[in-house]
Amino acid sequence: MTSFPHLFSPFTLRGLEIKNRIFSTGHGTMLAEGGTAGADLIAYHEARARGGAGLIVTEATLVHDSAVYDDGLLQVKNDKSLPGLAKLTDAVHKHGCKVFGQLFHPGREVLHAPDGIGPVAYSASATPNERFHVMPREMPIDLIQEVVEAYGAGGARMRKAGYDGIEVIASQGYLPAQFLSPRVNRRGDAYGGSLENRLRFLREIGEAVRGALDDDAILGFRISGDEMGPEGLQPDEAFEILDGLVDGPWDYFNVIAGSSATLGGSVHIVPPMNMEPGYVAPFAAAVKEKTGKPVFVAGRINQPQVAEQILRGSSADMIGMTRAMIADPEMANKAREGRIDDIRACVGCNQSCIGRILVGYGVSCVQHPESGREVRYGSRAPVGEVRHVLVAGGGPAGMKAAAVAAERGHRVTLCEAGPQLGGQVLLAQLLPGRAEFGGIATNLAREMELTGVTVRLNTPVDRALVEAEAPDVVLVATGAKPFRPPIEGEEDAHVVDAWSVIRDEANVGARVVIADWRCDWIGMGLAEKLARAGSHVRLAVNGNMPGQTIQQYVRDRWLGALHDLGVEVIPLARLYGVDGDSVYLQHTTAGSPIICEDVETLVTALGHEPVDGLADGLDGWSGKIRWIGDAAAARTVEEAVLEGLEAGNSV
Repeated sequence: MTSFPHLFSPFTLRGLEIKNRIFSTGHGTMLAEGGTAGADLIAYHEARARGGAGLIVTEATLVHDSAVYDDGLLQVKNDKSLPGLAKLTDAVHKHGCKVFGQLFHPGREVLHAPDGIGPVAYSASATPNERFHVMPREMPIDLIQEVVEAYGAGGARMRKAGYDGIEVIASQGYLPAQFLSPRVNRRGDAYGGSLENRLRFLREIGEAVRGALDDDAILGFRISGDEMGPEGLQPDEAFEILDGLVDGPWDYFNVIAGSSATLGGSVHIVPPMNMEPGYVAPFAAAVKEKTGKPVFVAGRINQPQVAEQILRGSSADMIGMTRAMIADPEMANKAREGRIDDIRACVGCNQSCIGRILVGYGVSCVQHPESGREVRYGSRAPVGEVRHVLVAGGGPAGMKAAAVAAERGHRVTLCEAGPQLGGQVLLAQLLPGRAEFGGIATNLAREMELTGVTVRLNTPVDRALVEAEAPDVVLVATGAKPFRPPIEGEEDAHVVDAWSVIRDEANVGARVVIADWRCDWIGMGLAEKLARAGSHVRLAVNGNMPGQTIQQYVRDRWLGALHDLGVEVIPLARLYGVDGDSVYLQHTTAGSPIICEDVETLVTALGHEPVDGLADGLDGWSGKIRWIGDAAAARTVEEAVLEGLEAGNSV
């Protein structure tokens, strides 16, 4: 009997039985090929269907030529996409999983046209977008009617391709939401003004899509309960809208939060780890109670325990667990079978999922780089010849390499010089709001345990150990250490590195300057930690802004926290020197000096360099050696785990 009786109970919509309450929400993947599904996208969704999901909602799919967004999205503007979409639905269905399609028009929420130029964007009114700085045109009546027809035609095409249902995106500030908001929609015709008029566009879309479908097909729409912005829908307005639509053709409501239109609202599209799990559930419960309609919900629901609690409280009927299944495509099967400790829990870092998508690359996961790469890494090739593999270093790269090599059948020994596995993950988890990041080490350690890796802690690897073990292959994953270049005047000043501050090993004092070369999570985390401890903090970044190199939803929410804490940000600043009470910086473009006076401590976050002493120690050794992760070049956990996967697959 499952530990999650509500989560694994079937759910029926319009006669369609969904085998459990877990669904993958419509989310961008950047895996589409020419507007349709190719091998990568099909394999990606099939992995989650095989892993036990009850329902998959495929990504936002463009319905009309005025829906300018990105050529990496699916399209149903014509019949060209149908063969690929039919292959996708067949692949999902053969695992007993249902699949819905998602019809999408972004309106003004667009950064550029597919060829990189500024687009002609349409919205309910000529109301500018704050986030992308787009000034749209008011959509004329004839175009509104054409777009409505395109929604209907798109739904019919999806149904022809084998989709079980259709979902219309009216959430997160996209085109239907732009008509719904009284602050974005300033029209004076039949599509603006009163609530009845502002509902007209979405009602017509619903009628067009319902009219294009057979009676058995499901139709729902997604709405943000709170768009989290000054122009966006507020909860009371969302309830009014739902009241006005409850008697329409909709079989379910899918609720979420946030909006693409503002930096603060966009964070809720993919909420990072410092947001409460399941925080949209109270709104879902209110929608369910007020409308009596089936309700789907998402919003950082990363564990089956959280999902079960939401269902037990009757807050929703279906639970969106998208990133949970990016991190572990087998999450549903493992939860159903009671293998809770085996689930590779999502930590909400956003680094390789939405982080890759927003810069134009295919979706993946820092913990499970097989995601999005299923065609290449979806299965493990068993070894023809068993080798003894020695892994030097128990950080993410070493752990992933060891687990993969052992799973393939090699005899693997991992030696870690310290008393604990995890590498720099152990540091990251110590900063405010980052505790969940430590789950990466826990999850990778479990992978090694399940595959039979021999782990030796407090065992540094040197030439003598290698010769005693006599492995066939050594994978060097010894990680990195703080980079400390000479700093003029440091002998007369109090200078400490980031790691010592994170570990609470340094006496920092009341007035601090942080020299942040990497512009990543370290500088921002240090600034928050020290500001919360009562220090006056100046964060000097060698870039345009703190967090410039990390995913924007993580960064932007963090920037707000630093602002509220009174952290002083100094952009475009390189460290030049220091003395007893001042830090000297240089503007990176002007070359002019920036002087910070009345400073007690300079904290350096100047990057890392590989720990490569083993390179000299193994000089001349006859076996095969490969450097991975930070031991090869200091970067991030994403590269470390991917290189661990590649190394484990290649030995």
